[in-house]
Amino acid sequence: MSATLSVIPGPAKDMNASLALGRKRKRANRIVKTLCLTATGLGLIFLASILATLLSKGIAGLSLTVFTTSTLPPGSHGGLLNAIVGTLIQTVLGAAIGTPIGLMVGTYLAEYARDSALGNAVRFVSDILLSAPSILIGLFVYQIVVSPLGGFSGFAGCLALALIVIPIVVRTTEDMLRLIPSQLREAVIGLGAPKWKMIVLICYRAAREGIVTGILLAVARISGETAPLLFTSLGNLNWSLSLTKPMASLPVTIYQYAGSAFQDWVDLAWAGALLITAAVLAVNIVARTLLRGRK
Repeated sequence: MSATLSVIPGPAKDMNASLALGRKRKRANRIVKTLCLTATGLGLIFLASILATLLSKGIAGLSLTVFTTSTLPPGSHGGLLNAIVGTLIQTVLGAAIGTPIGLMVGTYLAEYARDSALGNAVRFVSDILLSAPSILIGLFVYQIVVSPLGGFSGFAGCLALALIVIPIVVRTTEDMLRLIPSQLREAVIGLGAPKWKMIVLICYRAAREGIVTGILLAVARISGETAPLLFTSLGNLNWSLSLTKPMASLPVTIYQYAGSAFQDWVDLAWAGALLITAAVLAVNIVARTLLRGRK
């Protein structure tokens, strides 16, 4: 009897230790959850305050003149037409230059150089370019294009934006193509189709939504870039569609107008910021809608 009773305290002690550990874990979980909720609430408060300020000041500066008149001297009731058109031109051309290059590089990494030394080197350089500050890209284009040609130009701005687009499209294309099952490739090649036709007709179609999503995200990224354009297209207060001359853009105009001492220019800066935010939001919504369809 005494031998039996001496064994009982052991399991009871283990049970008490387990209960104490469980209570400790619950307390830690509540603390971490509280911190996470607090951080989320603070982030939402800051975001809501930024959006509220942008809407209140941006809508007040919006008018029909903003979309029909170019930038003018202070007090002349100018608009942002040349900046809007310049942003559209540089964004579209930058995406048009960078997208095919990024698509081909991403295809090479996913289909031809998965485990090769050259593929790993290209992937490493692309990842570095993806995380590089955009102002460095602007300085690079300034050294190789603006300085040799002797002047700022819209083409230099397009080239700088294209360099930002390339690594985004490379990463998205490679990731989307890698998600395609290898059995699908083997089945197509087994039917006698050449590899290039398998990539173009099968892989691209299967990864179409993901690739388009990456392109749209790249467009959203470059549409609000200011730093690289300061060193390339510079900006232009006059109407100009020439790619060989300085070209206006919304981000640069906002940068110039926001610190102005003239209230009408400050109002135009807020209106331009609202336009860029709305455009980027629209592009991101389209991209995420396509991505959701892909999933």
